[in-house]
Amino acid sequence: MDEGQVRRLVLFGTKGVVMRCRDFTAEALTDWGWIPAEDEEGRERAEDVLLLVSEVVTNACLHAGGPEELVLRHRDGRLRVEVSDGNPEHPRRRQPRAPSLPGGHGLMVLDRLAHAWGSEARERGKVVWLEVARPTPRGDG
Repeated sequence: MDEGQVRRLVLFGTKGVVMRCRDFTAEALTDWGWIPAEDEEGRERAEDVLLLVSEVVTNACLHAGGPEELVLRHRDGRLRVEVSDGNPEHPRRRQPRAPSLPGGHGLMVLDRLAHAWGSEARERGKVVWLEVARPTPRGDG
């Protein structure tokens, strides 16, 4: 089975890692034709992907000692983002906080913007993944 196009970024530590992952993802989205977008919906979807990458990488920094690898899988207009870390504890929702207070909203962002997301145990640690579909281009009819 064709797994499509795959890009991997091995990571160490937490300093500057969120921006590195966003830049890496933006470059891949450009190469795969998501950026520049054809329309407003496409622009919003690309921005959603960058926000989602920021959220899962930030969560790995805050709760898992930092991410170890970012993997982007692109196939048939679908993008799967995987962030692995060395902590076996899976993401869990905290008590709801007021929207105006910082922190605690990352999983709500995943619920809202990702088509699907979850986490899987690995031999050492886990991988948190999310999937996003590229908007269907508007045709002439």
